[in-house]
Amino acid sequence: MLKTEITNTSEGVVVVVDGRLDTASAADFEKDISIVKESDNLNVIIDCTGLSYISSTGLRIFLLLQKKVNAHKGTLKIRNMNQMIKDIFDMTGFSNFFIFE
Repeated sequence: MLKTEITNTSEGVVVVVDGRLDTASAADFEKDISIVKESDNLNVIIDCTGLSYISSTGLRIFLLLQKKVNAHKGTLKIRNMNQMIKDIFDMTGFSNFFIFE
């Protein structure tokens, strides 16, 4: 199960992801972040403190959000990613597309 919490802060829109981002939860996550994609504030921080797993479907959603943010001259930062998830980003080459804090 995946839980998503979205908050507007002075830094931008913070998306807190908790649980597994896989094929079963991807549609709900994409729906949850649709409000972020439609926002005027495209400075986005994804907080992955509670992210326990990410599949290729989840990686695709992150990449689509990154492309949307870039197209609107915003920034997307990923913070608090555990080493296992970071290893997945590294192995797939996705680390090259994101800013990590």
